[in-house]
Amino acid sequence: MAAISLTSLLISLPQQWQLICAVSLLLLTWSWWSSREGRLIKLPPGPSTLPLLGNLHQLGPLPHRALRDLARVHGPVMRLRLGRSPAVVLSSAATAWEALRGHDLDCCTRPVSAGTRRLTYDLKNVAFAPYGAYWREARKLLTLELLSARRVRAAWSARRDQVERLASTLRRAEGKPVALDEHVLRLSDEIIGTVAFGSIYGGDRFAQQNKSFQDAIDDVMEMLAGAGSSAEDLQLPRVMGRHVDRFTGFAARRERIFRQLDAFFETVIEQHLLDHHPNKRAENGGDLVDVLIDLWKNPRGAFTFTKDHVKAIIFSTFVAGIDTNAATILWAMSELVRNPRVLNKVQAEFRAAVGGGRQVQPDDMAKLSYLRMVVKETLRLHPPAPLLLPRETMRGIQVGGYDVPAKTRIYVNAWAIGRDPANWPDGPEEFNPDRFEATEVDLKGEHPILMPFGTGRRICPGMAMAMATVEFTLATLLFGFQWALPEGMVADDVSMEEQGSLICHRSTPLVLVPTLYRHGLDE
Repeated sequence: MAAISLTSLLISLPQQWQLICAVSLLLLTWSWWSSREGRLIKLPPGPSTLPLLGNLHQLGPLPHRALRDLARVHGPVMRLRLGRSPAVVLSSAATAWEALRGHDLDCCTRPVSAGTRRLTYDLKNVAFAPYGAYWREARKLLTLELLSARRVRAAWSARRDQVERLASTLRRAEGKPVALDEHVLRLSDEIIGTVAFGSIYGGDRFAQQNKSFQDAIDDVMEMLAGAGSSAEDLQLPRVMGRHVDRFTGFAARRERIFRQLDAFFETVIEQHLLDHHPNKRAENGGDLVDVLIDLWKNPRGAFTFTKDHVKAIIFSTFVAGIDTNAATILWAMSELVRNPRVLNKVQAEFRAAVGGGRQVQPDDMAKLSYLRMVVKETLRLHPPAPLLLPRETMRGIQVGGYDVPAKTRIYVNAWAIGRDPANWPDGPEEFNPDRFEATEVDLKGEHPILMPFGTGRRICPGMAMAMATVEFTLATLLFGFQWALPEGMVADDVSMEEQGSLICHRSTPLVLVPTLYRHGLDE
């Protein structure tokens, strides 16, 4: 009778109140079920949540910092709700290693969002694709055709040309303050664009398309960083989420970005088809687009490749490479100008190893051991993706003695691990590359305390290409120029504030004064 009376009461209410009551009942049911689940298994501790939002309101503009602070209260294995999506944040080297290596196969897929699904042509790229047969084939292709040691060596010509172009710009600006950010971002974009698309990327006929494409990539990074911006991603009922995204304009913005990217990819593919020569790839291997078009036009094996696959893999190449390389170079230069002792030491190594009167060459890079320490230290303090890319458990696992159910997002706070006194007892917040002189810790995903590229099956496949670009650019900048702060500034005036959540950039431009190094005269 009570149930019948309650039903009659609800029916008698105005329609809007019926909706409010229905949503409230759903939230109460979900809350009861969540608490019941927690009693049945040993879930990690975590902060309290709000209805619908979960813990999104606690992330702030710099989630890696907010999550480090929360982990100090709740522990290195911390449970969150992002909207209604369950998540676990790992903030210690031991727990991250246990999950990413000990349970690699159990949590090597990616969570799917409305934004990534649309922007990656229904998850046909590499970075955001779920784990499975397609991802394995696509990653193998990307690794062999763009990111292998052979391709890294083949990219030296493009890399050298673009770095020399930057050096020429700096020589013309000698003695004047220069905002490095714009130049370094353009350098990173041009290197990846030339390697992926060939010489057409830097041509005049593509200038306007390049600008639109770069603007769209910036929008993509902002959208991907905005966890929970989409109502669909908050896991509201699907129809409700879509209506909310339309009302807020999120869906229209996502579609606009997608169409900008798609138009650029269409132009690039059409140009490659016009310029296609059967012997081109046989002679020099072609660029990435040549390889992808060949797979599309000449299918082989059971793997079906379409034009959308071509576009999705191109998208993955740019999203993974441009911002991360540029951010690392700029953070390294920021730390060096704030630490004259380190700057002088790394420049002395260059000049002793390379000699005066000539440019840095690819063969010189193996001699620059202290430069590699500088890059390691930069990535320790400033990993370009502070929370790495999230994984998702495919089945239940245990981490740090806690149960982590299937379909839980796994975030690794690489930024917190890099500053953890338990891992770095000697001044963890200080920039000191010398700490790597007596250790074999490297960046290749084999050491839990330093994993800026991740580890296991989902380790970043572009690591070799990224390191080659970052190290060669820094070598050229530091070998060919002396660097000073603008007049009236001292080291402590260099802002180290961050912005962004997916890729972490400097919040203000890095303005420095380059002076051409005249070998033999400036000793």
